[in-house]
Amino acid sequence: AGPLRPPPPLRPSPLRRLHEACMIDRYTRPAMGRIWTLENRYRAWLDVELAVCEAWGELGRVPADAVARIKARAAIDVDRILAIEEVTRHDVIAFLTSLEEKVGPEARYIHLGCTSSDIVDTANALLLVQAGTLILSDLDALLATLADLARRHKGVLCMGRTHGIHAEPTSFGLKMLGFYAEFVRHRERVQAGLESVRAGKISGAVGTYAFLSPDLEARALARLGLAVDPHSTQIVQRDRYAHFFTSLAIMAGGVERLCVELRHLQRTEVLEVEEGFAKGQKGSSAMPHKKNPISAENLCGLSRLLRSNALASLEDQALWHERDISHSSVERVIMPDSTILADYVLARLDRLLRGLVVKPERMRENMERSYGLYFSQRVLTALIATGLPRQQAYEAVQRLAMQSWESRTPFPDLVRADAAISGRLGAETLKDLFDPAYYLRYEDAIFERVLAA
Repeated sequence: AGPLRPPPPLRPSPLRRLHEACMIDRYTRPAMGRIWTLENRYRAWLDVELAVCEAWGELGRVPADAVARIKARAAIDVDRILAIEEVTRHDVIAFLTSLEEKVGPEARYIHLGCTSSDIVDTANALLLVQAGTLILSDLDALLATLADLARRHKGVLCMGRTHGIHAEPTSFGLKMLGFYAEFVRHRERVQAGLESVRAGKISGAVGTYAFLSPDLEARALARLGLAVDPHSTQIVQRDRYAHFFTSLAIMAGGVERLCVELRHLQRTEVLEVEEGFAKGQKGSSAMPHKKNPISAENLCGLSRLLRSNALASLEDQALWHERDISHSSVERVIMPDSTILADYVLARLDRLLRGLVVKPERMRENMERSYGLYFSQRVLTALIATGLPRQQAYEAVQRLAMQSWESRTPFPDLVRADAAISGRLGAETLKDLFDPAYYLRYEDAIFERVLAA
């Protein structure tokens, strides 16, 4: 039958020549998308190589005129690099070969003493810092929107719910303020994760500086604005990456928590808020009346992807010895995907909140759907204050509360009509007990505490 023919080369798709990011264009905003183009990735590699050459030049190992010629002639040719990679099956070697073609004899000084991960991991730090900086900017915009939403709806009473059931009143301003406080913490975590990945390494094949030096590394990374990883192997250890991607995952959990709240509040039976609905927008191909919470639902789904990617980053921590390559394929996906998604999710959530239609009158209507039962704890504590044993007071209030719900009679009316309770509390106390403004008496203090922090 003869020998088997070797398989044909896996040629890069035309799309790969333009963009290495795996995330679809639908969720890719232009500024973040540009960070993950192949051209920008190779540009980051080149920045690292040039920083190393300049550091060698400062140390006298590479002639100054050679460094100058390298900087003048080195250029990125994406198509040429990909064509070479089809033969070499090694992306960094393809990149270096392309540079050699452009630079000429002085190219022998490029990559001097380095291993591929010196370049790739340090460049990854540059790319993640670029992406993380955009995400922090997105968070700042979202925080401003949440703070504005909270301030504008301070004092707007709405029903607080636990287990999905009416509990006691709060305000829509306090509800949004709670999400603001949470996203402040998300920003702090993302910032800390970004600082974890803001580190590079130029330490050689197993981190021993066999053909390099700590001094060279420090000089090169200083030029790039990166910290020195104090103990690298062939790579920067992936706990740094896991820190960053898990901070995005926790943030995604916060996005979904807010969007679940907005989805509930948009249900027909609740309808306390609505997503903005543009002129010409359609909600359903079958039902013309539909206005669906599509943005909140979309963001819940994308948040799940961000959390899933974080698990992959955690799995990448345990590599063999000084390094294996099992993490590389994962990171080619999750680095662009997670940062692109985070950028999109935060921007879409900000747009959703800026266009949110809030319905205070509906909130008051919904408060009365439980017939004033939310006053039950006030009556309970007032009875206890008169000296009535707690369990006896609880049973008396619960009896009236169940009667109110079953008969659809306002709870305050039943309390006033109960001779034992009204006789014990008095008309003036009862009047004070049924004032909803009581529940917001510390609203100013909460706002001051959160916004001051």
